[in-house]
Order: sequence, then structure tokens, then C-alpha cells
Amino acid sequence: MEPTTLIIGAGPAGLAIAGRLAHRGLPFTVLEASDHIGFSWRNHYDRLHLHTVKEYSALPHLPFPANYPTYVPRLQFVEYLERYAEHFNIKPNFNQKVVNIRRNQSDRTWQVQTQTDTFTADRVIVATGYNRVPNAPELPGQRNFRGVVWHSHEYRNGAPFRNENVLVVGMGNTGAELALDLLENGAKPFISVRSPINIIRREVFGRPAQPIAILLSKLPNWLCDRLAKLTQQLSVGDVSVYGLGKPKHPPTYDNRRGKTPVIDIGTIDQIKAGNITVVPSIDRINAKTVIFTDGRELPFDAIILATGYRTGLASFLGDTLSAQILNERGYPKKLWFDDADLRGLYFLGFSVPVTGVLNLLNKDSERIVDHIAENNSIPA
Repeated sequence: MEPTTLIIGAGPAGLAIAGRLAHRGLPFTVLEASDHIGFSWRNHYDRLHLHTVKEYSALPHLPFPANYPTYVPRLQFVEYLERYAEHFNIKPNFNQKVVNIRRNQSDRTWQVQTQTDTFTADRVIVATGYNRVPNAPELPGQRNFRGVVWHSHEYRNGAPFRNENVLVVGMGNTGAELALDLLENGAKPFISVRSPINIIRREVFGRPAQPIAILLSKLPNWLCDRLAKLTQQLSVGDVSVYGLGKPKHPPTYDNRRGKTPVIDIGTIDQIKAGNITVVPSIDRINAKTVIFTDGRELPFDAIILATGYRTGLASFLGDTLSAQILNERGYPKKLWFDDADLRGLYFLGFSVPVTGVLNLLNKDSERIVDHIAENNSIPA
């Protein structure tokens, strides 16, 4: 019997690996928790674009259409994902939320349990994404606040907040962009920053930064870090005077350790111009005001928690598998594991490199399919 492959997730990662398998004429089954391909991209905030250029962001074997802009907007990316699935005849089983994955010790296959069905496969590729479960910590005094408190996954655009003071908690890529969107929609945005921020311009001296990052990644780490720091100094400058702190390490150094830099698309200039205010960590939230750790107390109408996401892998891997597979941040330690008990289990799309998530998806999906072909009785 031909070995079977089960792919969990029909977002960019799941489609990338499915496209590679389809390109080789190899069978697979895709499970998707929602009722749409690219579900999370359909529900992101309106102004979202890829931060990486289209030439390095297409999925395997199908470039973006020539008429797409350099930085592809959210809805066009969803359109591309749909076209990709149609091109490779990828037809996910929708509304199949996985609740458990376990090893069948009798025949060494994998059993995947969803809310409604059970699937068995020789190998499982988990491609559910690193932005699966919103991380929404409850801040001190948050329940006292009488205004709106949203996690960023609930935010669509800044129109509802016109003429309001809005506090964005967290300055990752999402927080930085939401603050800019709020400003452009007539709100008065503030960003609460807890620690120094590593910032990279999306474009450096008028050219996209991603190709530069890809070039630097080929160098020894020490040289890559030195050049990245120099580029950052020339393009961003010292932003500590604006409350953003001074990072101890270059952005490439931090990125290798799991801390993603902010790819700036205009927020820094607005901070420097005084249109977006940076404030420190929150000490306490009151009914209509927020007290910060520097003693300031400011009034706010709304709070947006740009506090990121979690993979949520432990919820269906269980304690035993999680202890073997996940690191302290809940991310898989490797693309695959050669241990006998873990053989046939793969993970794709859980890294966020400065060279671009989609660019890495393309490369890692090829590595996984090659490994499958070499080690799991699938012809190359």
C-alpha cells in the first residue's frame, strides 16, 4: 500500500507543502479547521500587506501574477492562495479541527483525531502556523476599564476610533502598524513599549530590505550582525530618545534567538514627528485612565492588545509529545525528528526569519518533501 501523508492546515504553509507534493504527483490529504483556505489572512486587519517583496514571497512552483504590486495586499494574497489551491487541485477537508495527535504503537502510523472524525496516516505534516491562538494577557486593573479592550485579531481598521485616545499595548510588527493605521484614521495613538525594540526599515535607501537580508544571511553570523547593525544605524538611527530604548544586539542576532524585529513601514517617522506617542509599561488600568511605570496617568477611550499569538500546538500534541518536540516558547525545535517514536511527524511554518516567512516556507517545504522521499518509501 502507498504511504499516506496528512497535512494539517490550509494556510500558506499547508498549501506550500501540498503544492510540492502535488508537483511530484504524490497523494496527500489536507485538514483545515475552518471553512476557508487562508482563513487567518481573511480576518487580519484591512491595511495589512506582505512586508516582503513578491519575488521572494510566492509559494512553490507558482509565482505571483505580474500585475500584483511589490508588497502584496491582504485580499490579493488570499486570492493568490485560492488560485494556488485550484492550480494544484488542493481540496482540503474543511471544518476538521484537530484535537489530538498520537502514535499507533502497533503499526507505527499516526492517528489524528478531529472534533468529528479520525484519520490515520504514515506521516503527518503540522502546518497550523505560529499565529494560531491570540495571546491576550489580562493587564492589572483591566476589568475596571470602561472603554473598548480588543486583542489585535479583533481589529479591522481605525475608523471606529476617530478623535479618540487609543493605547496600543506592544510594539511588534502588528502593534507598530495598528498605531499607524489609527493615526491615519484620525485617532490619537499611543504605544506601550516594555523593552528596547529592534527596528528594520522595510526599504533601505529606496530599495527593499529583504534582498539585503537574504544576502547578509549567507555571511558568517558575526559579519552579518555587524553589517545589519550598521545598516540599522544609517537607516533608523538612535530612537532611544523617543522611548524605544537601545537594543543590546543587532536585529539579526536577536532574530536567531526567536525575537522578531519590527519591519517599519512609517511608524518610526510618525513617532519622531510626535504624532504617535511612546509610553512605558502599564502599572495599572483605571476606569478611564492608565497609569504607567514612569508615574504618568493618561486618559484613554480604547486599548488594543498587540500582544501576539501562540502556536497552540500543545493543545493537540498532548504533554508527552509536547515535551519531546516543543521548545520553551511552544515552537517546534526542528522541522522533523529522527527518533523512532517521532519519525513521520513534520512541522512547517513556525519560524520568523528576517529573510521572510514565505521565503523560508518555500525552502523548508522542499527540505521536508526531500526528506520524505528519502526516508519514507516515497519515490522522488
